[in-house]
Amino acid sequence: MKHDKQVTLAITGASGAPYALTLLQSLVKADYQVYVLISSAAKVVFATEENVKIPSRPEDAAAFFTEHCGGKPDQIKVFGKEEWFSPVASGSAAPAKMVVCPCSTGTLSAISVGASDNLIERAADVVLKERGQLILVPREMPLSSIHLENMLKLSQMGATIMPAAPGFYHNPKTIDDLVDFVVARILDHLGIEQSLVARWGYQSSKHSEE
Repeated sequence: MKHDKQVTLAITGASGAPYALTLLQSLVKADYQVYVLISSAAKVVFATEENVKIPSRPEDAAAFFTEHCGGKPDQIKVFGKEEWFSPVASGSAAPAKMVVCPCSTGTLSAISVGASDNLIERAADVVLKERGQLILVPREMPLSSIHLENMLKLSQMGATIMPAAPGFYHNPKTIDDLVDFVVARILDHLGIEQSLVARWGYQSSKHSEE
């Protein structure tokens, strides 16, 4: 797998498991290798919102995601929170693109101060220091001054803040349509072709077939 066809996807404990799953499916469909980092809190959210139990062992979690997303062997790799020898922990091996989706405000805070207490925080720190592309997808409301200050700080560092705030100009009919909107915007920023939602002014290929 080419280095430019790799993405790190971190999934944290904010509400928004459907965003993470749809994004992972889209990345797999686009033939990207995905390094998945998932927090313990995110597994609780998945059980609550998707009624699925993510296996605790990274190897089993990778097999689960691969089957769920129709991935190729080794296309999805899952790393534990303290696997410091994984590629994402090093600037010489980590993908240049990383998305934290959904991004909890706790993770947002830790990344903003360079805490690096777990692999998610370290991977984000690596992307920032290597001047890569870091996209954070917070899902929280209302936002406190602390949250806003952390977002501003990270934006000034070069991260892209993309709140999970779907639009309605594509005339959504289902919850999936709302999820697709957010994921489509993420894919647009990653430079990955997508057909989930058309850009403004263009007819959606998805809805034109209905």
